[in-house]
Amino acid sequence: MTGFLIRRLFLALGVVLGATVAIFLLVYAIPGDPVTVALGPRATAEMRAHYRVLMGLEQPLPVQLWRFLTRVAQGDLGTDIWSGLPVTTILWDALPHTVALACAGLGTALFLGIALGCVGAAAKGSLADHVIGVLSVSFIALPPFLVAIYSLLIFAVTLNWFPAIGAGEAGNLGARLHALVLPAFAVGLGWVGYIARIVRSSLIEVMREKYMETARAFGLPPGMILSRYALRLALVPVISIVGVGFGSLLSGSVFAEIIFARPGIGRVVYDAVLARNYPVVSGAVVVTAGLYALAMLVTDLVTGLLDHRTHAAL
Repeated sequence: MTGFLIRRLFLALGVVLGATVAIFLLVYAIPGDPVTVALGPRATAEMRAHYRVLMGLEQPLPVQLWRFLTRVAQGDLGTDIWSGLPVTTILWDALPHTVALACAGLGTALFLGIALGCVGAAAKGSLADHVIGVLSVSFIALPPFLVAIYSLLIFAVTLNWFPAIGAGEAGNLGARLHALVLPAFAVGLGWVGYIARIVRSSLIEVMREKYMETARAFGLPPGMILSRYALRLALVPVISIVGVGFGSLLSGSVFAEIIFARPGIGRVVYDAVLARNYPVVSGAVVVTAGLYALAMLVTDLVTGLLDHRTHAAL
């Protein structure tokens, strides 16, 4: 188990390092002069020179990359060039909103997807199974931003059931949760289809195992067999994609945060890209990649503990 954990930890660090280097190079590959975009065409030569020194743009690209990686290793993500605040402070203030949205979206997807998958497996070949199959594919095909827009128009503007914008009043948990419903539904609906199909297929496969036939031979009720024995093993493939789903929801939260005017890392990155605020963009990617790698690490460990076959191999 220790060796498995060490291997996964190094893999997670490799993911963070690769994402950090890639976004650093991609940000600087954006067409246009970053100084002109940031300061405007009327900036003086002195202002341009000061900005280049402030951003470290006067150094060769390999030197800039090495300095950036060195600072990241020390926990320094740089300084916001406009406000002068540390990037870690800005991201730390926005992080809880994004994590809450991603977790709520993933929770919504797991709840609905597992329920639909269980119904589809229990009613295999029936009309309900076919309807669930069509709905699952439809959910997968729907773009998150389109779901967010129509959810906003229907449930917030027309029906007035939920707030249209904002994250709720600070310190009011009920208002926070109320404002989280529509964004979580928008970012999580697409994963409902994936989880439902995986749960259905996995349950059908597990129910064909010999020990399930033995349980039925002992006269155990079908509901007990499904919920207490089959579902545990059937959820192993679902848990294995939770890390990927969490990372996808972190990136997909950008649309929800913009459409619903929510504070969060996605909104911060969007504004920083428009302003060519490189430290904020790079720092946000490092934090997001770190969260994604952490989610994958936890997912692998939980999968190994739940699946007795993987646990024995470890």
